[in-house]
Amino acid sequence: MTTACEFPTVQVTTAPRLVTGQFGRLLVMVFGSGLSMYLLTSVVPLYLAANGSGGIGAGLSTGAMMLAAVGTELLVPRMLARWGYQVVLGLGLILLGAPSLLLLVTASLPVVLTICVVRGAGLAIMVVGAVALVADVTPDGRRGEAFGIYGLAVGVPAVIGLPLGVYLTNLVGFSALFVLAAASSLLVLGMLAGMPKATSEEEQHVKVLGGLRGSGLMMPTFVFAAVTVAAGISVTFLPLAVAEDKHSLVATALLMQAITAPAARWLAGRYADRVGPAKLLAPALILAASGAGAPVLIGSTTAILVGSTLFGLGFGAAQNLTLTMMYDRVPKSRYGQVSALWNLAYDGGWGVGAIVFGAVVAGTGYSVAFGLTAAIVALAIVPAVKASVAARS
Repeated sequence: MTTACEFPTVQVTTAPRLVTGQFGRLLVMVFGSGLSMYLLTSVVPLYLAANGSGGIGAGLSTGAMMLAAVGTELLVPRMLARWGYQVVLGLGLILLGAPSLLLLVTASLPVVLTICVVRGAGLAIMVVGAVALVADVTPDGRRGEAFGIYGLAVGVPAVIGLPLGVYLTNLVGFSALFVLAAASSLLVLGMLAGMPKATSEEEQHVKVLGGLRGSGLMMPTFVFAAVTVAAGISVTFLPLAVAEDKHSLVATALLMQAITAPAARWLAGRYADRVGPAKLLAPALILAASGAGAPVLIGSTTAILVGSTLFGLGFGAAQNLTLTMMYDRVPKSRYGQVSALWNLAYDGGWGVGAIVFGAVVAGTGYSVAFGLTAAIVALAIVPAVKASVAARS
């Protein structure tokens, strides 16, 4: 018999660590590759226009890069399964960065388009591989927040690169930007040392387009594609639509979009973990549609700045919400497929939007073409509302 009072043992559980050393190295690598992309996103169209290729050439440059990314994204899950993260991500960094140096010696449209195709393949490898790795190395219960942090790592280069690229064209010239874009991707190759050499065995035999019917993946894929159509159009054609003496306005507008997108992506991730992503998707699309339609008043400084801000908020939130919805609906064996599908929607919408807009604007003018862009985003609100209603019931 004992007289001591015995108290029940209380076990205190702590949330699993989110940002590990491996995740941190991945974020550095994502930052470098993202800066390489965004520095030239609006600059290459300006470079072509300055050398006589006009708006059609600008649309083709963006379209070539993004559609090449789409084609490559279908192959990336198999590449990852065969060669592992280190080899495949290293290849992506090289393909994204090195070809930028060739722009130093030519402005020929066919050559520039070829460079864009090669860079698009590198971009595809990076985005699909990075998103799959984020899902693989982070805890299930904190995945939305992890994608939010990843979104910041992707978004900060946009904050720096989109406006800075346009601004620096008149300050240091195109050549310095081409070198900087190459260096930003190639210098982070050292981060590969901390990446896994292989993916999990269970992901090896999943086809990107296989088993979509009834999977719940098609709705968020097509909804997100509608938003990315507007994203590709805004960064490609806003610098061309605004008068040449107002490049500082364009730089500011792109800065606002670039700042608000990652912030919204992070916030959406935090709240999506609590209330579910489907409930937040429709409001995000309303913001995106409103922002996409604002450049209808292309002569208004206020419309351009407010529109870029609203679109950035909606676009950033939609990025996180659609991706989280897709990962929540599949087992781990299909993580590679989800990463590829989501990035197909991203790059396919971006590329097709730029190409079609370039053709449409020649006949309608910028105001009507921007209005049609907003209508495409607005149509995506309908399935988003249905998903929200289903989530509440």
